[in-house]
Amino acid sequence: MKLSYVYMMISRNGALYVGVTTDLQGRVWQHKNGEFEGFSKKYRCHALVWYEEFTDVREAIDREKQIKRWRREKKNWLIQAINPDYRDLAADWYGRKDD
Repeated sequence: MKLSYVYMMISRNGALYVGVTTDLQGRVWQHKNGEFEGFSKKYRCHALVWYEEFTDVREAIDREKQIKRWRREKKNWLIQAINPDYRDLAADWYGRKDD
């Protein structure tokens, strides 16, 4: 069974990106290294601040769509429930310090 993830990345300036993937570590690496084109690259969303795991990719996609419709305050509440300091949950995944 392949797991899927909905996740949020944030920039130092507070820009927030919501995405879905089946390879969380690989996708976060792409964000941190500017390899993922679009909004997150433009605004340098390099810190993983929240994620949820799913066993059904369709549920993950539905959840991503739901969260993307939310106002910023509700997204912040979701992050703060598990990560009140907005620390980078992937800071030590790759053996080096990332921004």
